[in-house]
Amino acid sequence: MAQLHMLVGSDETRPLPAVRKIAVADLKDALVKGIDDFSAMPTHVIFLTIIYPVIGLVLARLTFGYAVLPMLFPLAAGFALVGPFAALGLYELSRRREQGLDVSWTHAFGTLQSQSIDGIVALGVLLMIIFLLWLAAAQAIYIATFGYEPAATIPDFLEQLFTTRAGWTLIIAGNGVGFLFAVLVLTISVVSFPLLVDRDIGAAGALITSVRVVLANPITMALWGLLVACLLVLGSLPFFLGLSIVLPVLGHSTWHLYRKAVEPDPNPRQEEHPSPPKRRRYAAQFPAALFTGEDRPERP
Repeated sequence: MAQLHMLVGSDETRPLPAVRKIAVADLKDALVKGIDDFSAMPTHVIFLTIIYPVIGLVLARLTFGYAVLPMLFPLAAGFALVGPFAALGLYELSRRREQGLDVSWTHAFGTLQSQSIDGIVALGVLLMIIFLLWLAAAQAIYIATFGYEPAATIPDFLEQLFTTRAGWTLIIAGNGVGFLFAVLVLTISVVSFPLLVDRDIGAAGALITSVRVVLANPITMALWGLLVACLLVLGSLPFFLGLSIVLPVLGHSTWHLYRKAVEPDPNPRQEEHPSPPKRRRYAAQFPAALFTGEDRPERP
């Protein structure tokens, strides 16, 4: 039963969500809303994503320390492959803000209690396997072009990369294979993780829905993938520090892209009531407000 729930959710007879046709204007609007979410919750998203620049620096140090300099680019590019899974907390924050619910950084971990947690973990493991396969492929391409001898220094490696036939072969073959991995991950995950955060649909249902979204919007999804790739490249400079902004913006934007590409759930899950708006208090009201009750929320 656990395996069945992981694949199809709580109701295997439930139809898959309907998908929509979207346009370039929808991508722009999703990105604008993602930036708005980031502006409204900067402390939360920085707390959640500061680990990415740290990981990037650690990976760079390991690369230099163990003389595997050619793997630095594949490792950095791997952020795009595991990013959809890593942004789970950001989807939850955007979902709560969208519904007018209370939002704090602790709510980002609400996905750990989600009914779809087994499906989320299953797709996360799948992305990690794809990431490891990408690293193995990148290593194999390097060995096929340069052999087993590692580059001695950074200038030596760059000179070989850009001034030799083997170097250009590595660039073309590496980027070509990396493109195929990126297309695969985009196809299976562009809306699958936000969908699992939003509904108990199972890993198989979320993956199939993501594929259907891409097939229904091939050009728009290709532009979205290009946008993500460009922003990740910019965020990786310098020393991956820009990822602390790029990743949360993309995470929030992906949630809004999901909302545009997939029809709403006709039977959404029940949530707690939105927190009542807090009345603005002024220093001049203290301490009189303690006795007059002016700081109490208004009754409906």
